[in-house]
Amino acid sequence: MHIKTNIGSTDSTVRIIAGLVLITLAATGIIGVWGWIGVAPLLTGIFKFCPVYAALGMNTCPSGKKQQDAPKS
Repeated sequence: MHIKTNIGSTDSTVRIIAGLVLITLAATGIIGVWGWIGVAPLLTGIFKFCPVYAALGMNTCPSGKKQQDAPKS
């Protein structure tokens, strides 16, 4: 299965950092269980693919670069 990337490097970095912060705050009890929602931005940042962006036809990859397949794990 090939998934096209639709998240650029800046967007990916912000998502990964935000996800890690939310997960850390939830794991330490500083915020409630809702903080585990940080898993979503973390995974979309790692895989550089966002299903919501795909559904809306959005893409934050640089316009000069052709979309590539997302890394497989």
